[in-house]
Amino acid sequence: MAVPGDPPNGTPENTGGGDEEFRSDEYRSVVFDEDFVRAARLQEYSAQERMGEHARAVRSRSIWSGAGSGRSGTGSPGRGARQGMLLVLLIATAFAAAVYMGLRNPYEPPPGSHAEPLSSTVVPLAPTAVVPGGKPAELYAKSPAAQYRVGAAGITMPAVRRTQHFTDSQVVTALSIAKDYLVQSSLDPDVLSGAATRPVRVLLDPDQLAQFDRSVTSPSGDSRYAATGWLVRFDPATAVMADSRVRVSGTLGYEEVAPDVLQVTSDHTFVYAVRPATATGAATDGASLFTVRRELRLRFDREDLMARRTELAAAYVMAGPQDCSADPAQGFRPLTAGAAPTTVGPAASDPYASGHPRRAAGLCGVLAAPPTTTEPVSPAP
Repeated sequence: MAVPGDPPNGTPENTGGGDEEFRSDEYRSVVFDEDFVRAARLQEYSAQERMGEHARAVRSRSIWSGAGSGRSGTGSPGRGARQGMLLVLLIATAFAAAVYMGLRNPYEPPPGSHAEPLSSTVVPLAPTAVVPGGKPAELYAKSPAAQYRVGAAGITMPAVRRTQHFTDSQVVTALSIAKDYLVQSSLDPDVLSGAATRPVRVLLDPDQLAQFDRSVTSPSGDSRYAATGWLVRFDPATAVMADSRVRVSGTLGYEEVAPDVLQVTSDHTFVYAVRPATATGAATDGASLFTVRRELRLRFDREDLMARRTELAAAYVMAGPQDCSADPAQGFRPLTAGAAPTTVGPAASDPYASGHPRRAAGLCGVLAAPPTTTEPVSPAP
C-alpha cells in the first residue's frame, strides 16, 4: 500500500527506493504539534550583526572620530580628535589675547580730533557824535556800505586750489560750510532777533555744543561764553531790524595748518539798519546804521567735512555804535538815531577798513569816521 509522499506510479526501478523508504520511516516518528509550531520564533539578524567582527566600510568625517588619520581608514581615531581640540584651543587663545590687549591698551583717538573751545573777543565801538538817523536807503547811500552787496551775495568765494593733503573739492566744501555759518549766524532774521539759535548750532562740531549752549543761555563777558562771539544778536529790548537787506562785504581765505586740518579765515563787515524797539508801527524814518566787523577762524578735519560742520576756533568782533558801558556779551545794544555816547573808548577803530582789524587796547573802542582811502587806519599813539 502506498504511503504519503510516494510517487503515484510507485517507486521506479533501480533508484535506491529502499534507502529512501528507510529515511521516510526514520523521520515519520518526528511529529511537530501545533503548540510547537506556534512557539517557534523567527529572528532576522541586523546587517551589523551579520557582519560580525568585520570593519565598517564607511567612516564618519567628524573631526572627533579621527577620520583621515590613516590611509586605509583603519588609523587610530584619537589623532583627529587631538587635532580638533588643538584648533579650538588656538582660536580660544587668540580671542583671549585680543580681549586682553583691548583692555590693556584701549583705543585712543588720534591727536587733533577733539575740537578746542572757542576763544572770542567782542569790542563795542562808541560814536564820537550824535548817531544820524533817516531812512535805511538814504543812510546806506551816504555810508561806505553804499557799494556793498546785499545778504549772502556779499560773501564771495576765493579761487580754489588743492592743498598738500586736501583736494580741491574738500577745499570747496570747507568754504561752503564757512559761508553757511556766516549766513546763519549773521543774516538769519530769527537769529538776529534772538528768537532762534538752532540754525547756528547745527553747524558746530559736537565738542563745542556745550560751550555754545552755555554762551547763549548764560552769557558772560569773558573770552569763552559771549553769545556774540558765536553769532550776531540784538537785544530785543533795545533795537530791532528796520530793513532786512543787510549790506555785506569781506573776504574768505583758507590754508592747511596740519595734514588733517584745513582752516578758513573770514573777514566781513555787516551793516544793519535798525530802529528803536520802542518805535511804533513799521516806521523807518528813525532808522540808524549798526556795523559789525567779524573776523573768524574756522577749522575742519575730514570728519567735519563729511558731516558738514565746523569748529569755530577764534572770533574777533567789533560792533557799534554802542555805549562803552554796555555789555555786548548777551546781545548788541545799538545807540539809535539821535543818541550820543556817555563814555568814549581809548582807541579809534574803523570796522569798514580793509585788512586785519586793529585790536582795541581796552574793552571799548571809538567808532572812527569812515576813511576817504582804502588804506588801513593807522594805530593811535
